[in-house]
Amino acid sequence: MTSTDLLARSPDWSLRAEPGEPSKYDDLSAFVERDGKNQRLELNISGAKCAACLAKIEKSVSSLEGVSEARLNLSTGRLAVAWSGALPAPTIAETVEGLGYGVSAVSDTSAEELRRKEERELLIAMGVAAFAAANIMLLSVSVWADVGEMGGRTRQILHAISGVIAFPAIAFSGRPFFRSAWNVLKRGRANMDVPISLAVSLAFVVSVAETIRGGEHAYFDASVMLLFFLLIGRFLEARVRRRACAAANDLAAMSNRAVTRLDKAGVATKVSAGAISEGDTILLAQGERAVVDMELCDDLCELDESLVTGESTPEVVYKGARIFAGAVNLSHPVRAKALSRASNSLLADISRMLDAGEQRRSSYRKIADKAVALYVPFVHSAALLTFIGWMIAGAGVRESVLVAVSTLIITCPCALALAAPVAHVVAAGKLFRNGIFLKSGDALERLASVDLIVLDKTGTLSLGEPSISTDIDSKVLQDAARLARASRHPLSRAIASAAGPGPIADDVTEVAGQGLEATVAGETWRLGSAVWTGIEQTDAPTHGLYFRKGKSDPQFLPLADRVIPGTEAGVEALKKGGYALEILSGDTEARVKEIAGQLGIMQYESGVSPTAKASRLEALRAEGHKVLMVGDGLNDAGALALAHAAVAPGTAVDVSQSASDAVYSGGITSLPLLLKVARRTKRVMIQNFSFAAAYNLIAIPIAISGHATPLVAAIAMSLSSMAVSLNAIRLAGINKGA
Repeated sequence: MTSTDLLARSPDWSLRAEPGEPSKYDDLSAFVERDGKNQRLELNISGAKCAACLAKIEKSVSSLEGVSEARLNLSTGRLAVAWSGALPAPTIAETVEGLGYGVSAVSDTSAEELRRKEERELLIAMGVAAFAAANIMLLSVSVWADVGEMGGRTRQILHAISGVIAFPAIAFSGRPFFRSAWNVLKRGRANMDVPISLAVSLAFVVSVAETIRGGEHAYFDASVMLLFFLLIGRFLEARVRRRACAAANDLAAMSNRAVTRLDKAGVATKVSAGAISEGDTILLAQGERAVVDMELCDDLCELDESLVTGESTPEVVYKGARIFAGAVNLSHPVRAKALSRASNSLLADISRMLDAGEQRRSSYRKIADKAVALYVPFVHSAALLTFIGWMIAGAGVRESVLVAVSTLIITCPCALALAAPVAHVVAAGKLFRNGIFLKSGDALERLASVDLIVLDKTGTLSLGEPSISTDIDSKVLQDAARLARASRHPLSRAIASAAGPGPIADDVTEVAGQGLEATVAGETWRLGSAVWTGIEQTDAPTHGLYFRKGKSDPQFLPLADRVIPGTEAGVEALKKGGYALEILSGDTEARVKEIAGQLGIMQYESGVSPTAKASRLEALRAEGHKVLMVGDGLNDAGALALAHAAVAPGTAVDVSQSASDAVYSGGITSLPLLLKVARRTKRVMIQNFSFAAAYNLIAIPIAISGHATPLVAAIAMSLSSMAVSLNAIRLAGINKGA
């Protein structure tokens, strides 16, 4: 099939460049990744704000010849398209542009900069609308309070002043809606901004006409107030979308580091992670983090794999072992062979899981979205039918238009606009006072439907810091501490902490992967592994260190990971709340089993990799569960993003916090309150939307009958707003407990 044939098949072929003419998107071809016949392209999409936008874009692009995947992430604004065949990249961009959205190459502009710019514009527009609405309302109150003493000329002057204030405010603050509406209308399409722009413009035009002829009623205040309420929602959505991108940005920064590559002659060269190919030899310095998956070429090294496994205890690995991207080399510099490119590493896998999770959450339709989708067509259809009905009844065009616009004004969605935000604000304030910070606008709705909770172990249930688990001889502890104080190894620090301040042995030598050694009073003292201290049995306990003085028998210093204080009470409260609990941990079988038994959690799994965690969550989702994931490490980030809802402790790494819906402090004792508030908030939002619907059922007949004066509209809107606000305030009285 030729390029011309493909253009002809496009639904918006009339908007495309003519055959042979250059397209403004021709440069996009340079950004296409090719693998044989398979091609892939990522684009920045602007203007997509809801699940309906997502579905429209994905459906249109998927219908193009050869497209096998079209996935839009509303949070990041990224559209990923995969296809095979002769489909030109510009055709994809033109298809999206034909729907009324902005398109650019991912590397053309800074997505973060664009989002901040959008936020700033919306905030300024909201401020202008608020200022204008407040001043117009002051003038409107004088008109509404008229008891017959105000002359027609005075009323006309007050209306005119209101119009002078409203015009620049509407022109400036309404730009986000007007631009969007115009972009789709000129392509013969429509979106939610079309009826909004129509309502604001009609109300203003009719108000100007009524002011000129000296009419009693004008709707300048309603026009500006409607913009103000709508801009609040747009601003909050924009901020949530920008913050949702933070996880991907943090991970990208972690992966985008310089790497030391060794050539065949052993010459070291600093290169970017993206320049590393499979088979390259890399020098990993002490304290350096791996950014690609590698195979160790030297005899051994000690790794901090806490970002990979979630466990803080260092791991000794030997020649031929796999070093995952994200691990830190704690020992001497070592050589390793790259097993893959940075784009195929464990960090890249986690990044892709984050993107998939964000995309899935973007498609979640909030209660407010569903309500607006029903509300807007209903109200505007009612206004149109009102105009037609009055015309048929013999009224003039002017009177019919006035009644129709009154129908739009009195049903101004103040109660609808406040129904969800005010409940969310009250609930968020309640949670914040209890050490829980909400990060997602729809978090409470998803948390309310959770039925199963998956918990990471280290940092979530346990402290992740080794400590002396049983009483041992104080003399042995103090002697061992003389060696331990010379090391920064986590297990050594645990011994030193338990022993307290004290002396350090002279000339302590540390052997990576083995332990510490010093000569004290002519004797060789050793602290470390069983083999290091002379124990050959393979069944020797491993949860601790061994200490040996000279030729005496080695003494075992048992160490264990303690449960975070209050965790038992939190787990019990969650069980009483009817939630099923499960532990997924990268730690060993013995340690996970110990913590699970202590907390009474029957379902647990150990040695779980980041991808295995994500796979388990996908399996639970396929079974119909709504899973809440709780984790703190980089190894949990992918699972956190893919879960139905996710929370992280305040001690979690930045990537995991960014991938979560909420961050808590004080242990999982916070979870019962969070889930209880979520359920109550969802109930209150449904009540508020029900009230808003009932209000419209009463208000619309009043408007259709021609009795909707500005005073009646103002009173009705105020009462509806007060009702939903008072109902939401009840959330502040929720007590702790599941």
